[in-house]
Amino acid sequence: MIKKKLVLVGNGMAGVRAIEEILNVSEELFEITIFGSEPHPNYNRILLSKVLQGDTKIKDITLNDWEWYEENNITLYTGETVTKINPEMKVVISDNGRVIPYDEVIIATGSVPFMLPLPGADKQGVTAFRDIKDTDVMVEASKKYKKAAVIGGGLLGLEAARGLLNLGMDVSVIHIAPTLMERQLDETAGRLLQKELETQGMKFLLEKSTEEIYGTNRVEGLKFKDGTHLEADLVVMAVGIKPNIELAKESGLSVNRGIIVNDFLQTDLPHVYSVGECAEHNGIPYGLVAPLYEQAKVLASHICGQETAPYKGSVLSTQLKVSGVEVFSAGDFTEGEDKKALKIFDEQDGIYKKIVFKGSKIVGAVLFGDSKEGNRLFSMIKKQADISDTEKISILQPIGEEAGASLVASMSADEMICGCNGVSKGAIIQAIQEKGCTSVDAIKACTSASRSCGGCKPLVADVLQLTLGTEFDATVQKEAICECTTLSRDEVVEGIKEKGLTHVREVMNVLGWKTEEGCSKCRPALNYYLGMVHPTEYEDERESRFVNECMHANIQKDGTYSVVPRMYGGVTNSKDLRRIADVVDKYEIPLVKVTGGQRIDLFGVKKSDLPRVWQDLDMPSGYAYGKSLRTVKTCVGEQFCRFGTQDSMGLGIRLEKKFEGLQTPHKVKMAVSACPRSCAESGFKDIGFIGIEGSWEIYVGGNGGTHVRGGDLLYKVKTDQEAMEITGAYLQYYRETANYLERTSAWVDRVGLAHVQEVLDDNNKRKELNARMDDALSVYKDPWKEIIENEKTTKELFETVGMS
Repeated sequence: MIKKKLVLVGNGMAGVRAIEEILNVSEELFEITIFGSEPHPNYNRILLSKVLQGDTKIKDITLNDWEWYEENNITLYTGETVTKINPEMKVVISDNGRVIPYDEVIIATGSVPFMLPLPGADKQGVTAFRDIKDTDVMVEASKKYKKAAVIGGGLLGLEAARGLLNLGMDVSVIHIAPTLMERQLDETAGRLLQKELETQGMKFLLEKSTEEIYGTNRVEGLKFKDGTHLEADLVVMAVGIKPNIELAKESGLSVNRGIIVNDFLQTDLPHVYSVGECAEHNGIPYGLVAPLYEQAKVLASHICGQETAPYKGSVLSTQLKVSGVEVFSAGDFTEGEDKKALKIFDEQDGIYKKIVFKGSKIVGAVLFGDSKEGNRLFSMIKKQADISDTEKISILQPIGEEAGASLVASMSADEMICGCNGVSKGAIIQAIQEKGCTSVDAIKACTSASRSCGGCKPLVADVLQLTLGTEFDATVQKEAICECTTLSRDEVVEGIKEKGLTHVREVMNVLGWKTEEGCSKCRPALNYYLGMVHPTEYEDERESRFVNECMHANIQKDGTYSVVPRMYGGVTNSKDLRRIADVVDKYEIPLVKVTGGQRIDLFGVKKSDLPRVWQDLDMPSGYAYGKSLRTVKTCVGEQFCRFGTQDSMGLGIRLEKKFEGLQTPHKVKMAVSACPRSCAESGFKDIGFIGIEGSWEIYVGGNGGTHVRGGDLLYKVKTDQEAMEITGAYLQYYRETANYLERTSAWVDRVGLAHVQEVLDDNNKRKELNARMDDALSVYKDPWKEIIENEKTTKELFETVGMS
């Protein structure tokens, strides 16, 4: 059968979801081409706020990685925008001049942020919050500037503000209305939300209208219509979105606010569909993920020639994704006339619940402080359930049963657990009973429940508890290392040990991976676990590493690399500095910068120059790119400082030389300060040492990044030798028990400081851990020197086109 040509314009959540639904129907119907304006594969835009807040990395919100497109024979053009659809010739034309024929085309161009047409809106430091690029702008700004203003007190604005707080900025939210999120929350809930966010450090200027953004080249502040001012060096506009209809207008489609579609998501041009935020159905363009996924399902069935019920619009629900705050709203929550409300307000615990009834049906709900019932209420609103025979108060507060258990127990099989992905309670039970799913992660992989915003994870766990009974233990719920397997980290490591597995591909084959090649998440993890289990025998698989570790340098956004040579303890000499200066001149390196870890970073090195740069430097790799020991930061210590009580440089150099090149689950940074003034910032490192009279205090689990955590005091020791011994045992225990890509801060929180101390208090265990550490360190070779001396590797990595 000759496949029809299907072109998707837009690589976002709605469009790619439509492609997933089409592939579920048949993988043989279409030859698929996708255009995406961003340089990334399909990612979860909903969770950008978590990336900004520091809870999540970009790779963690990728929904479909590069390999997914390859596996499904999809041609993907990223960083390329379709500028016109020619219905007569049945082709799409891109801004690169690419012309692709189609039999069917789906427009999923999404929306663009609405930027207020204020004087000064074009200044540096003014941004929207819509995509990864905007997130990067905000993160970079937070490194140089401290005062941020967010215009917009809606859902997106508050999520942006919370992220900027996490980045250490002083954040003010400007909102034209008297309460926050007025479109989703009533006045009471809006006031409660404001109070909660103020305790987190957010500031609010309500009923304020911005007149001007002032400054010379970069923004310096805001002027309001009431004559007042606010200083700011970063302004984030989060005042709304509008459908991206430029392509549709250029191509002659009928548009209003969005691209007008019928009940099967067809436009008025033959063979042209539209889905997502750019589409307008019955006068409504939807901006939330659940309706877009409903549209995608209808579109997929129709385009594949299957009979399907038409799309008839969606009831909306909202869940705020701000750390420490539970907010949910759905449907029509305004009361008055023929709509009556039932409210529960617990002022002491900050819990507010409101259900709005129209006759015997629930039409809307607002929950603050406790949103467990959100999905069930949303399901009742969507189904227009009749509650004539139900005690109204029991809808909000089930009586005589434990809340979680009663909630899922009272839900019917067709009620939604995951509103974003349309997964019912019955579908989850079916996955448990027929496919053997026993964890939240397994349910996610099997049904997509919790795949989008993640807000339904507690309900998924409750369904597991209800279905499996005593076989389900939420406290020991395993987390699969990726969606290619149901196995947890511990099960994988145990499998490697028990079965004597020695290669990444062998692990996948023997342990029953669902995908033949694995994915970008599990391959590096397996490579690490194999090296940790077999430190002296395992041959590292370079192809299973992330690009920076594979190339032994940090790739920059322009395709060049940065190089950090090793300077033990941050101490250098004239010979090394002269050598660095000569390399900078010889290779015309555009930027030389001192890093926060007291090292010199050379930015803008061409890929082809890397081996020669390393050779001319003739210094060890500083591992600034690795999941390994990065740096040991030191103060000058007792030798020079009048406050110093210990030899901080001496201990720092010993530590860095001892653990140089050690492979760890995530990057590890250390610092040694010679006195409690802690000039080396020892209290915020993975391992920090602070000198006091006659002793070292050892702090662990610190993190000075976007998720700041102060270190916990692990031990006080009297000698450098004791400090080295404790450090070796501690790092080895972290290596053996942490999940891959789990920072020490998260690991200490998970396993508990008391447990770590209990392990290290046992002298025999401490000796065993240090012996295994010595085994791991015994195979270290400087990677720069190794590549320089290996002509084949040099050619493969640095003379092959396309590796940068």
